[in-house]
Formats: sequence, structure tokens, C-alpha cells
Amino acid sequence: MEVNENFLDASMEEMKKGYVEEKECYQCLLCGEKVEKGLIYPENNVLYESERFMKLHIEKQHNSVFDHLIGLNKKLTGLTDHQNSLLQLFYEGRSDLEIQKELEIGSASTIRNHRFVLKEKERQAKIFLTMMELLKEKDRHAPNFLPIHKNATMVDDRYNITADEQAEVEKKFFPEGISGRMIKFPKKEKQKLATLRVIIKQFDKEKQYSEKEINEILKSIYDDHVTLRRYLVEYGFLDRKDDGSAYWVKG
Repeated sequence: MEVNENFLDASMEEMKKGYVEEKECYQCLLCGEKVEKGLIYPENNVLYESERFMKLHIEKQHNSVFDHLIGLNKKLTGLTDHQNSLLQLFYEGRSDLEIQKELEIGSASTIRNHRFVLKEKERQAKIFLTMMELLKEKDRHAPNFLPIHKNATMVDDRYNITADEQAEVEKKFFPEGISGRMIKFPKKEKQKLATLRVIIKQFDKEKQYSEKEINEILKSIYDDHVTLRRYLVEYGFLDRKDDGSAYWVKG
């Protein structure tokens, strides 16, 4: 799953809530799920109005906005594995002494120093975000980069692709349209990624597939279904059980 583009365009307050209010619905910024306004939704013999049901959706499907975000690839969050662990423990309300024992590092004062470093990172982020907002008002030549999908692996220059470049790849390798067959699998890594973005759309995010079902769908797109399946897994678009008995869109 890609990081929802609406999330990146949302305000800080909307990001913290995890959803936005639209004219006729509430939309989850984490997965795109929509809840229509004016309806009552039943859940475990309890009736919820639409906005409360959206909050319940986030709790059930994502646990919390924080848990969703901290689970993103560190290339997206900019956090080291160590910082990620610390933030998780801070969020759980652990004391510095408890964290020191949990991670078996330094002393409680060491954890305090880590808190200070993270606070500095927060200040730097605020300044940087302000600069970028001001830049948007002046920069008329900024390319429209595509968002990196949530479970992306090996995040590097291959993800440096714009909407126009994606459209060019689609036209070249899917001449009959993105619902048609692919004429060949590209050799360039950036183009491979672009074609995989198209192929993953043929799968239902809510369904679990057998290997046979995966192969049948991929064969309808390209003869070398084994290569497509391997790259979909390697790039973090698909996940599977260790024995290959089940596949699903990685969310």
C-alpha cells in the first residue's frame, strides 16, 4: 500500500486525528476508507454516528495513528531503528528507568539525552516544514513526485519518479491501457517499479489469494508470471506465508 497522498496534504491536526472531513463523508488518511455522513453504523450491538465510527475504524484497523506511522519504512520517517524503538516506548508511557532496563543501554540519564536529541529533531523539522511551505509559494518548477508506498523496500533513486514519468512508462509497456497486457518487463529498476505500481492494482486489498490464483492473474498480464510474482514480493507490494500457500496485498 502506498502512503495515502491525502495524508501528506493534510494539516497537522488532521494528521493527528488520522482522518479528514469531506463534504459527504469522513475519509481515513491512513488507508483511504470512507464513512458516509448522516448514516448510523452498527458495531458489536452498538450504534455509532459516522465520525465516531471513523474513529473506531482507526482504532480497529490501525490501532492508532502513531502505530501506523511508526510502522512505516524508516526511509519515510527519517528515524533510525534505535529512535523508532525509543519513540514507541515513550508513546507507551514508559519511564526513563524502565526504558533503560528494557533496551539495556547506558543509564536513565542516557535516555534523557535521547529525549533531548529527539526534541532537537522536532525543532529542526518545524523550521524545515516552514521553509518548505514558503518555498511552495515561490517554486513553480517543482516536479510532481509520486508517493512511496508504505511497505517499500530498498528505497533509493528508483523511487524518484514523477506522475508524468509514470504515465510514460505505462504508455510504453501497457500500450492497450493499464488494464491490458504488458508487452515486456523492463530492465531499468525505475521502470520495473513503475510497472509494478500498475500490476498491483489488479489485486483486491481485502482478499487473500492462493499461489494458483496469483499466477492466473499475473499470466493474464505477462507470460513470465514467476518474475512478476518475485518482484511484487521483493518490492513490498505483496506479502505471503512462508510456505507460499497464501498471498495478499501488503498493507
